[in-house]
Amino acid sequence: MHPLFPMTHDRRLLWLAGGSLLPLGLLALIFALWPHLVRPWKVVLGVAAVAASVAMLRLLRRGIQRPLQTLSNVLAALRQGDYAFRARTKAGVDPLATVFHELNSLSELLAQQRMKAMEATALLRTVMSEIDVAVFAFDEHAHLRLVNRAGELLLARSHDGLLGAEARELNLHEALAGEGPRLVDLDLPGRAGRFEVRRGAFRQGGRPHQPLVLSDLTRPLREEERQAWQRLIRVLGHEINNSLAPIQSLSGSIGTMIQRQGEDWQADAHQGLSIIASRAQALGRFMEAYTRLARLPEPRMGEVEARALAHKVAALESRLPVQVAEGPSVRVQADGDQLEQALINLVRNAVEATLGAGQRVVLTWTATAESLTFIVEDEGPGLPVGGNLFVPFFTTKPGGSGIGLLLARQIAEGHGGTLRLVNREPVGARALLRLPLYRS
Repeated sequence: MHPLFPMTHDRRLLWLAGGSLLPLGLLALIFALWPHLVRPWKVVLGVAAVAASVAMLRLLRRGIQRPLQTLSNVLAALRQGDYAFRARTKAGVDPLATVFHELNSLSELLAQQRMKAMEATALLRTVMSEIDVAVFAFDEHAHLRLVNRAGELLLARSHDGLLGAEARELNLHEALAGEGPRLVDLDLPGRAGRFEVRRGAFRQGGRPHQPLVLSDLTRPLREEERQAWQRLIRVLGHEINNSLAPIQSLSGSIGTMIQRQGEDWQADAHQGLSIIASRAQALGRFMEAYTRLARLPEPRMGEVEARALAHKVAALESRLPVQVAEGPSVRVQADGDQLEQALINLVRNAVEATLGAGQRVVLTWTATAESLTFIVEDEGPGLPVGGNLFVPFFTTKPGGSGIGLLLARQIAEGHGGTLRLVNREPVGARALLRLPLYRS
């Protein structure tokens, strides 16, 4: 065909439609021009005309059906998410080619959008997995539908064990019910402390959902508190040491001078000076204990076996037998010396709380896939009212320094763990020192 009149699809169909009528038209013209044509010829020409018309109609049907089938296949592939399927087309002004071209462009656009969505979803999953913020999503019935890695650690349960659980079962119903943002104190299986709670709303599949974000502020607040105490202790240590050195020196010098004097006042002067020296030494030991707290080094990680450490700590206590309740065989990456000191402090506190009652102290441990928890239980009077147990200088024991529990908590948090103290029923207290079984 002439280039000015390209054989487009619509024109091809038009020619086929006309061609299917042409044999019948010719047959009618022949019958009109030769009315006396013998019957055998009429039959032959009639059959030939009908056969030619049927052949042209079949070509017309194929010309209509094939593009529609191609269009149907491409749309079915799009519906199933197969954006690589393309319709064959040629450039030109053919309306069918234009339809196929637009369809191919739509497939390419959808493929690009799906790739971007997959990349964004992968990025979101990576961010949610890596951030140290617990993210939850609950449906309208307060059932958990989404949780990230930090949320699993906070609740000390695996992803599969959490999905579908009700908020009250997870002890998150109060955080989910209140307004946000706000600060709340939560006691969760994986961690206890002060959290910032943020809530929102979104829809998925037309159903309302509530995102819940928990940011643990305990460690930042305690780190600020610890740094403030470190600065205070450094100042106190500097000033007191500046006073202790001359006091001790002058006490020795005056004692030497007194030895040269008469007998009537020598004994009293010696007694007074010995008291000065004794108090100076006690003050020095006092400041040395707090300086240890301020200068606790970073943990030097190594492999520690839980059973061996528990038996070693229990054997160090001589005032009261410490019962070791066997736990699972597990090893943890930790600083063995620091962890031992933390457990010694916890066992010592438990023994001192139990001595008067004449009961027992139990040291044991439990483990999950994520963490190892040492548990020290006593049958003493329980924890005092108030939140001063981890405040430096605070102690309920005569002659206590007030740093044992604080040092144990600092060691636990230096290993990425926690230390919790709770009362037991009907009497006694329980200390739970939890350490993660991995390092990020």
